[in-house]
Amino acid sequence: METCGVAMKWRRDGMSYWTRWCPVWAMLMCGALQAGAMAATCNKSVRWYDDGAYSYRGADGQPTGFYVELVREALRRMDCAAQWQEMPWARGLVELEAGKLDILPGARKTPEREKFAYFSRPVNRSPNVLFMSKAASQRFAFTRLADMVGTDFRLGIQLGVAYGAEYDELIKNPDFLARTQPLTSRRSAWGLLQMGRLDGLISDEVSAWVELQNLGLSNAVVKTRVVTSDDPGLLALSRLSNTPEFVATLDRTLQAMMNDGSYKRIRERFVPCVTSAETQACR
Repeated sequence: METCGVAMKWRRDGMSYWTRWCPVWAMLMCGALQAGAMAATCNKSVRWYDDGAYSYRGADGQPTGFYVELVREALRRMDCAAQWQEMPWARGLVELEAGKLDILPGARKTPEREKFAYFSRPVNRSPNVLFMSKAASQRFAFTRLADMVGTDFRLGIQLGVAYGAEYDELIKNPDFLARTQPLTSRRSAWGLLQMGRLDGLISDEVSAWVELQNLGLSNAVVKTRVVTSDDPGLLALSRLSNTPEFVATLDRTLQAMMNDGSYKRIRERFVPCVTSAETQACR
């Protein structure tokens, strides 16, 4: 069956040129295929890792969790598809800066990160809090991170994570730095607290709730009153692979999800509290 053909035409100067002709139905079909091809090219690589309620491997072997399903639905509404990349947080930042990763969910905005990333509107509010083993909580009564200086406290920190302004200043202090133990995975650190190899760990509050419950350590680890940061979690997007227009469209899509109730439904599937869409936090 013929679709599009090629015909020779003659100009007045006697020179020939080739032109394509197509029946109307074929032109419509070609247009539809081209539109589909354009939509299919909107693929965004998104970081995920074993991270409590935010992202984990589901029973079907595929990533799921609050951030996973939030980004998946937002991209779907934008006629885009997510390509999930499993990697630790620190590597995710490196890949984002290099333009090899498009989207890193759950990031906090810092001046350093703004050099290589755009940021979405806030999508989650859960403070970073100091947790201690029960034994350590009986030895140390800190009201702020600076109280650790001059003690033998052993603090677990996750590589590449932004813990707030006080932490950023303290980490320049050699004595405080000596108190810290860098970790690739936060989840494995809870066992180190239980075994007495660490005294404390800074963690997102929601992640701690879920992970301690899943590990059966809710009674072995104590939440302190030391809040290191309360900045909202955002979606970080590489400046090398995204445009301001894409970020603006993403923000409008996220706002629509806040308005129609889908944001609240997605968050409450994974976070153990009633969610406020106005604050993106537990009520």
